[in-house]
Amino acid sequence: MGDSDRTDRPWGSFFILDETNGTKVKRLLVNPGQRLSLQSHKHRDEHWVVVRGIATVTLDDQIRECGYGEHVFVKRGTRHRIACTSSEPVEIIEVQTGDSFEEEDITRYSDDYGRTGA
Repeated sequence: MGDSDRTDRPWGSFFILDETNGTKVKRLLVNPGQRLSLQSHKHRDEHWVVVRGIATVTLDDQIRECGYGEHVFVKRGTRHRIACTSSEPVEIIEVQTGDSFEEEDITRYSDDYGRTGA
């Protein structure tokens, strides 16, 4: 997998590993001190597996740390966020299942990079 396959974001980057009808698999790399927006989806669920580092995960009102091999299920409609509060990057394999994986299915409630649209 070359750098040309990488999609950069303000919080880090991701690679699409596989995409079929109803399923999309990504590898997320979250840089130290960065976090994704607090968001939800109407048309997809997500399953995260931490494969490197320690992720700080928000699911609605609960916040917990997840390390190597731990997994999180994010049901559609759940407000969620991944953050890297440690000094080492966090890497997550994300499996999305549903009927839409487009940016339009992201509702952002809070974002460190001004992407809430409000």
